[in-house]
Order: sequence, then C-alpha cells, then structure tokens
Amino acid sequence: MSFEGKLESAASFEDVYRLVKQVVMERFGLRRGGMGLVLADLPPHIAAYHEIGSNAIVVNKLLLNAVYGVAKSKKIVNSYLFVVLLHEYLHALGFDEKQTRELVKDAVSSVLPYDHPATRIASTSIYEALPELRNLNIQASSSKPQLVKEFDTDNLSYIR
Repeated sequence: MSFEGKLESAASFEDVYRLVKQVVMERFGLRRGGMGLVLADLPPHIAAYHEIGSNAIVVNKLLLNAVYGVAKSKKIVNSYLFVVLLHEYLHALGFDEKQTRELVKDAVSSVLPYDHPATRIASTSIYEALPELRNLNIQASSSKPQLVKEFDTDNLSYIR
C-alpha cells in the first residue's frame, strides 16, 4: 500500500504516529522512542506543543474536535494529525521552529502529492486548508488533559 493509502486508512493516533516516525527515519535518519500523547484544551492558535526535555506531545483537543467537526473525510483529519504530530516530533528531536517548518514541508512533500491535504496544511496552515474553522468559536473548557494510552507502543519490550 502507498504511503498516501496508509495515511488515509490509519485508524488511531498510533497508526498516524507510526507513519510520522517512518518518514522521519527514511528522510532524515533520526528517531526517538518513548513519546507520549496528551490531549488538552489549548488556545485555538496553538495546534500542539512539545515542551523541551519532556517525552510528550500535547495536542489541542478543542482544535482537533473542531477539525473532526468540519472535515468532510477521514483523509483530512488524518492529514491534520500527521502534520501536527510530525511537527512536534521534529521539535522533540531538537529542531527549532524555523527548521521544523521547513523539515515538515520537505518530509510531507517527499511522501505525498502536492495536492494532498497534508501538503496544503504543511505549506500553509489548518485554517487555510479548512477555512470553516475560522468561523468557529473555539473556547477553552475546564476539562482535564487526557493521556492517550496506546501511543508509541513500538518501543515496548514487555508482554502486555
């Protein structure tokens, strides 16, 4: 199956993240194990972040839910997740914001066609790819951050 087909058929955060790790290893020869994923309410201008020295990627749950709400296909949602997780994974590998933006564009364009939603998101923003998001009033709530349990399990060496 093509990379594009694998991304479109990904059924979980971990499936998308495996593709992120694959493209980073193939394109840049880098990897980092033991990452975690947290979903948290963040301001709408922050899609995700990785705090230096941590082993977690924090994704904006409010923005992700908004993407789920306006996206017309799983392909678009998975494209968004792919770009966001790729961006933060590169930060976790030590790249600054300017380097990361360029590396994301390079990595995405190396595995997906120029007219793919992930390529559009990587070269512009989610708000350009899904302009309907601009009209939504995304408000922070008081929900607690949620740890995604099945994420980056490729590095587990014990029997579950």
